[in-house]
Amino acid sequence: MPHAASVSILTRHDVLTINLFNGVVYGALLIVMCSGLALIYGLRRVVNFAHGSLYMLGAYLGYSIASYSNFWVALVAAPAIMAVLGVLLDRYGFRLLQERDPLTVVLVTFGLLLVIEDFVQTVWGKSNLSVAAPDALKATVDLFGTPVPAYRIGVIVVGASVALGLTLWLRFSHVGLQVRAASTDPATTAMQGVNTDALSAGVVGLGTALAGLAGVVAAPFLSLSPSMSGDVIIDSFVVVVVGGLGSLAGAFVAAMVLGMLQALGAVYLPDLAALLPFVLMVIVLVWRPSGFAGSRT
Repeated sequence: MPHAASVSILTRHDVLTINLFNGVVYGALLIVMCSGLALIYGLRRVVNFAHGSLYMLGAYLGYSIASYSNFWVALVAAPAIMAVLGVLLDRYGFRLLQERDPLTVVLVTFGLLLVIEDFVQTVWGKSNLSVAAPDALKATVDLFGTPVPAYRIGVIVVGASVALGLTLWLRFSHVGLQVRAASTDPATTAMQGVNTDALSAGVVGLGTALAGLAGVVAAPFLSLSPSMSGDVIIDSFVVVVVGGLGSLAGAFVAAMVLGMLQALGAVYLPDLAALLPFVLMVIVLVWRPSGFAGSRT
């Protein structure tokens, strides 16, 4: 009987460790995804409802590139292609929407979402697809006595690298200073000789590349389907709103909180799991309407 009790305790320990680990993994993926969304809003003031479809397009591009080469090439090439697409979107879309009323922005970006989803279905079909994890990350790693997939640890590393890289770039680089200034007062920044249109195009390109990167990173452990954009875009908007519109630091914190909430809720409150992100958003907005970190970049 004592032996059975110890096994039961160990099993509960393993389950809790795996749930917490999966929460961190999902939070790291949301960090990569939401960083682009927060950057685009911070500079262009455009709520991009098509961001989830850009994530999906990046995943499918990664699938095709990995099929012809390997995952590591896809990890670089797919975000690069998405960055070019982002610059084009800014030039012929977001730049024109910047001064429009919010309803127009919602309609145009939602229409873009539908176009991208239709494009994906036309090119890749409606069947679920999968991408194999790279051989170097197919093993399992012991985490506090519980085996976890090495690839998912890689996802955490990517999320942490993106968070650290963006923070250092915005705080200590000359271009990062310009981005922060333009997100606060674009007119004054332009008067100082900064080409805010070119700066915005670069930031939208970076934000779109990050959406593509999130898609490629998610592909080996999430099924690829034309509906995958809807699975993540709601959580992404919750993260951006809870963190504070345009605030990267707030988005980082909110992503980890939501990731843990989703992972634990799916196990301990399965009937309410779908509502938990909205409950979190309501609580935070009642307590602090500007979000965790306010509306800053």
